[in-house]
Amino acid sequence: MIDQLACGDRRLSLDRVAVMGVLNLTPDSFSDGGDLLGDGGVVDADALLRRADLMVTEGAAILDLGAESTRPGAAPVPVAIERERIVLALELLKPRFDVVLSVDSSAPEVYEAAVAAGAGMLNDVRALRRPGALEAAAATGLPVCLMHMQGEPGTMQDRPAYEDVVGEVSAFLRARMAAAQDAGIGEERLLVDPGFGFGKTLDHNCELLRELPALRSLGVPMLVGLSRKRMIGALTGREVGARVAGSIAAAALAVRAGARLVRTHDVAETVDAVRVAEAVRG
Repeated sequence: MIDQLACGDRRLSLDRVAVMGVLNLTPDSFSDGGDLLGDGGVVDADALLRRADLMVTEGAAILDLGAESTRPGAAPVPVAIERERIVLALELLKPRFDVVLSVDSSAPEVYEAAVAAGAGMLNDVRALRRPGALEAAAATGLPVCLMHMQGEPGTMQDRPAYEDVVGEVSAFLRARMAAAQDAGIGEERLLVDPGFGFGKTLDHNCELLRELPALRSLGVPMLVGLSRKRMIGALTGREVGARVAGSIAAAALAVRAGARLVRTHDVAETVDAVRVAEAVRG
């Protein structure tokens, strides 16, 4: 398995687990929607820079920029607005922070603009399934994270069903890896994400976390995103803002099971938990 990702003009070492800080440029994300937007839905530069500076100071190796919410029931965002938010954020962050800037998007129209503005990674919850996404992602030359999702954000939690959630997630990711490679995206550019909370019940999520080592057979680095999610609320009975402890417990379990990247809203606490889990894993 690779121990380094070529992310545009930066390299991301995976000798240690990399923590990815979440920066939502959206009005309706489940945890922090609207925090980084000003009047008229325009990116609030001061708020963005303050949040990014805190995350980098706390140990984030990657900042993940999303301009369209993918929470259950989320409404789609016009591509022009998504692209505008992403490009502005990249132009603000790129000169100031020596970290990898990831773009959380499924829109091929966003990819070209994002790489021109300094993006170093693509993170697609739809695993490059939109028309033109495979070709557009291949042309960027950037690493791409392929995530599993059953359905679409608006409907994904309407009675999700599997006969074998681990097997089906694994088979889906393997098929998307093959499609990406056929499009010219080498295996050294690929990451996978099992998609906790994306078209899965609490039982599905718990089984995936328990059996996460099975996904290591895919042979590429694994990213997990468990931060503040509904499953943490269901297990702890806590509201979104009070799910930090549950989130870092889940992150530590994922690292122990082989995750190489962890996506989080709470960087400092997650970095501490990840380092302990790494030391125990060896």
